[in-house]
Order: sequence, then C-alpha cells, then structure tokens
Amino acid sequence: MRIYGDPISGNCLKVKWTADYLGLPYDWAETGVLTGATRTPAFLAMNPAGQVPLVILADGRPLAQSNAIILLLAEGSDLIPADAYDRARMLEWLFWEQYSHEPYVAVARFQVKYLGKPVDSLDAKLVERGAGALARLEQALTGADYLVDSGVTLADLSLVAYTRMAGDGGFDLALYPAVQAWIGRVEAALNITDPA
Repeated sequence: MRIYGDPISGNCLKVKWTADYLGLPYDWAETGVLTGATRTPAFLAMNPAGQVPLVILADGRPLAQSNAIILLLAEGSDLIPADAYDRARMLEWLFWEQYSHEPYVAVARFQVKYLGKPVDSLDAKLVERGAGALARLEQALTGADYLVDSGVTLADLSLVAYTRMAGDGGFDLALYPAVQAWIGRVEAALNITDPA
C-alpha cells in the first residue's frame, strides 16, 4: 500500500495513524500541498480531485477521502465498534467532523499558520463556527473518556487530528478542558507522537 500525503494535513495524519496503530505496512509518498504536488498530471491521473490523502491499495486500486480510507483500513479492528448503534454513532461523528469541524478549525489553522494571516483578520463566521465545533466537543466529552461509549474509535482518531492543532488557528484550547484531556487520552491510546 502507498499513502500519498502531507504531514501538515490532519486528514493525511488520520490515515497514517490508522495504518500505524493497526501495524499495516505502507510506503509514504510525501506529496506537498503547498508545492503543487497534488496538481501534477501524474497525481491528477490517480486522483482527479487533486487532494491528499490518497491511498493506492496493494492491488492497485486508488481510494481518496480520509474518512473513507480509514474506514477501509480499520475494517474488522477495534477502532470500529461491533455494536451497530455504537458504529452508527462513530459514523455520525465522522460525518460531523467533515461538515462542521474541519471546514472551520482546519481552515483557520491553514490561513494563520501557512498563509500568514493574523488571527484577527479571519472571517468572523469561520472563527465563530470553529469555536462552536470545539464547544460541541467539550459538551460531548464532559464526563466521557471518548466520543463513543465503546472506547477509542475512528471518531476520536478523526477528530483529534485537527483539534490538537486548533491553537495554530487562534483557538484557545485552555477554554476546553475536557477536550484537552481527551486529546491526551487519544494520543496515548493510539500512540500518536507526530508533532501538532
């Protein structure tokens, strides 16, 4: 298996962490989003969307979109609950992450850290929705160790990726103590050591 990814991307780290946790062998193909590597004809032939992560499976089939990839990689593992309701709750969080969290927390981070925008110049709605996503996580994690009752799942792995980097986008994680504690638990449970 070959993973095309950029370590500045939480979406790419999700795939790497899933493979690492499960002990799956892979080749990492560094594919810089800031250098235009995802826009070359060779890359676009593999993934016309021009995005990472992209996985080329051992049999040559390509798969894009981080949450689709981690669901495939983790099939049959303890990262996907056996109970149907818990599995649906995990999926609920995965869908929420891509629609209500990543577009705000990750975008604010990218604009500040990689485009050099001052935090106070960010779109007010972007900041408001990012803070709202972190508040939603705080609510869900107050009194809970993980997002799904069955233990650490792909929901936690997926959401911790950009949440642990939220400070790069101007969000103060100290305002979310349950989220901060959860980040530590997830990193320990999944042996995540990549710098945020």
